Amino acid sequence: MAKRCDACGRGSTKDASRSHSNIKTTKRQHINLQTKKMAGEKLKICTSCIRTLAKITAK
Repeated sequence: MAKRCDACGRGSTKDASRSHSNIKTTKRQHINLQTKKMAGEKLKICTSCIRTLAKITAK
């Protein structure tokens, strides 16, 4: 199961976790995915897309 938004295609990014001695350890920062039912099918959409869609449909 991919951690990727179905609407915009945005995925996880790489980041560095630094210890007290400044040793770098790479880690993944996953996006905030939520499952929403839209047009009769379940989609995994990030929260920024959900907010954008709410603004578009409100007008």
